[in-house]
Amino acid sequence: MALVNVIKWEANTNELVHKFPIEDLKVGSQLVVYPSQTALFVKGGKIYDEFICGTYTIKSENIPLLNKVFNLPFGGESPFQAEVWFVNQISLLDCKWGTASPIQIEDPKYGVIVPIRSYGQYGFKVDNARVFLERLIGNMPTFSTDKIVSYFRGVILSKLTAIISQKLYADNLSIININSHVEEIAEYAKAKLSGFFAEFGVELELFNVIAINVNEEDPSFQKLKDTKDSLARINIMGKDNYQMERSFNVLDSAAENEGGGMIGAAVGLGAGVGVGSQIGAMVNDHINTNPSTTPPAMPVTQYFLGVNGQQQGPFDFTTVKNMLTSHQINETVLIWRRGMANWMLIGDMSDFSDVLNNCPPPLPPM
Repeated sequence: MALVNVIKWEANTNELVHKFPIEDLKVGSQLVVYPSQTALFVKGGKIYDEFICGTYTIKSENIPLLNKVFNLPFGGESPFQAEVWFVNQISLLDCKWGTASPIQIEDPKYGVIVPIRSYGQYGFKVDNARVFLERLIGNMPTFSTDKIVSYFRGVILSKLTAIISQKLYADNLSIININSHVEEIAEYAKAKLSGFFAEFGVELELFNVIAINVNEEDPSFQKLKDTKDSLARINIMGKDNYQMERSFNVLDSAAENEGGGMIGAAVGLGAGVGVGSQIGAMVNDHINTNPSTTPPAMPVTQYFLGVNGQQQGPFDFTTVKNMLTSHQINETVLIWRRGMANWMLIGDMSDFSDVLNNCPPPLPPM
């Protein structure tokens, strides 16, 4: 077989990877690598030498890694066998993505799960040809643009639900206003997806969210709006007033429907009883939680004593009583409390007259 003199690939936008069809090469052949291409020499499934844009004469000096395998002599046209792979590194900027069926997203503000659809575009290029060849290509001789676009579209859709949910929860955004934040969501998604693309030697150059669509007729979206409206009324009216209004609305509805005979009357009565219980519970809660309805603590009279010319206290009634009954003090000790103009003897104070009258004298010495 004749040895090849020129190794090159006329790339097109339909292929991202191309394996040169001839493996019988020789020292002295010309290698042509066009702009936005990388050429890699492969032997036995292992990538050795790598060439970027330029024209090269294959010598043992410029394929040092591969030369270790063959130990090619300097000069001459020694033959050798190796695979040459070309990787197309042009930017692909018009790749479409979109949800084929609705994805389920929980509204972080109101806790309602709502189905949404979304679509947009993304763009990428191969940034690291060696990693791209090792991770994605394997031993396929060609790798079409459509195949890799389809692969990464699947990656985007598999991660989109989690990404949108994380962004909504991080910023406490409601699905009701989600289309006001598509640009922020797109930037967040690009940052999250870029790391995954990089694992395959690919740079995610752009990621756009064109629209996020919510079916406003969907029952879950109607529930979301009702929840938002109810919470808004609670914030305006206060929780207790809002519950009271709801209770009276139930009573009004029961009264309007009382034309249904005994059954209607029974339903109305049952509703009234339920509402009455609810209102009663609200009133009890209000009383239990409102500090103004709780009686204050009973006041405690405080006494000050004058013992051996020193002021002591304050003491409560029980403490002074115990001091008298244990003969720590007697009726000749001075005492004062709030409301008295001057100090006086305990024996002259009516507060402790009963204590002194019933207090036994000290025991005589033995």
